[in-house]
Amino acid sequence: MRVRPLETLLRWSLRAVKALDGRDDDPRSLDAADVRCVLLVSTTALGDTVMSTAAFGPLRKRFPAARFVALIHEVSLPLFRYCPEIDEAIPARGGWRDFPALVARLRRHRPEVAVILHGNEPQATPLAYLAGARWIFKLPNARNPFRFLLANRATTVTVAELGHGLNQRLRTAALAGADVEGARMRLPFVPGASERVADFFLARGFAPRRRVALQCGASAPCRMWPAEKFVALGQRLRLAHPDIGLVLTGAPAERTALERIAQDIGDASNTGDASVLVTAGELPLDCLPALVAACDCLVSGDTGTMHVAFALEVPTVCLFAVSDPATSGPPYDHERHVVIHRPCPDLSIRTKSDDTRCIARIEVDEVLAAVEGVLARGAA
Repeated sequence: MRVRPLETLLRWSLRAVKALDGRDDDPRSLDAADVRCVLLVSTTALGDTVMSTAAFGPLRKRFPAARFVALIHEVSLPLFRYCPEIDEAIPARGGWRDFPALVARLRRHRPEVAVILHGNEPQATPLAYLAGARWIFKLPNARNPFRFLLANRATTVTVAELGHGLNQRLRTAALAGADVEGARMRLPFVPGASERVADFFLARGFAPRRRVALQCGASAPCRMWPAEKFVALGQRLRLAHPDIGLVLTGAPAERTALERIAQDIGDASNTGDASVLVTAGELPLDCLPALVAACDCLVSGDTGTMHVAFALEVPTVCLFAVSDPATSGPPYDHERHVVIHRPCPDLSIRTKSDDTRCIARIEVDEVLAAVEGVLARGAA
């Protein structure tokens, strides 16, 4: 078992501080009308924070007089700072490196309530406590080394009991008293984003009647459908449907790989009458929702872009292997989305593995048929 001296020291120090705290953190003593600041924590990947947006509105209604401060991963911050429920968004990097500075910054806001919608431990819970929050809510909490700081510490809940990631966010918000019935993910309106995407298409002569987005990258190779299969899919789509244009989305670091895929599909010019367009490194993150919304269908592994499509009600073909669509696939609108799942028989291949054998078992024929089905429903 690995010994973590810093975490151990902090845990025992906070146990002593908590014992002398004297503040009543029973959720029944929480009067929403008196709360002046709420801290929202969602410091992990893009898709995680997209799911967290479903809780923003219900929490805002629960604490109408409060100022809302959100702690968001610095990579995703440019998009979520436009959320109307958030008064101020603060960047987070994760880990211990910026922990003291982040505590000091959050303490200036004096939050009384902290709702940890998705944040890695061992930092998230002590960060909320040291920021000054009296009531801290987080699920799952069964393996949280700082569970003694939570207002919901009495009853333990595991990851398996929560099911879908969206359910985890909503149940956490409900602990704070929010009415989450019917809550859905909502992405913010970003001023000028749609116009910027339209201008980008126009400048590159990209004007197909229908657009299919291909999200070829992912957070780990095990979630990435092989490049050669994306190439084959693109070639067959263009051959069968000349009115379709392909939009290859991804992070700036993936641009070279995407250009290679576009070239292999058959048109990497990005100028003139292009039918394959690489957007990685060309449009910022806050334009991603407008870009996805401009497409008729998205083909993606388990990625943040996939969750953006769910939030925007854009039809998807989702490719799963090592991760579980019951946990991170479409949470609703199942008639709009097609999930192709090849469960991995080798349980040693984790969700952040470099091993692509499982997802490579998904065949081009079935993805092509799924895309054509989605487009046919859209046309109808």
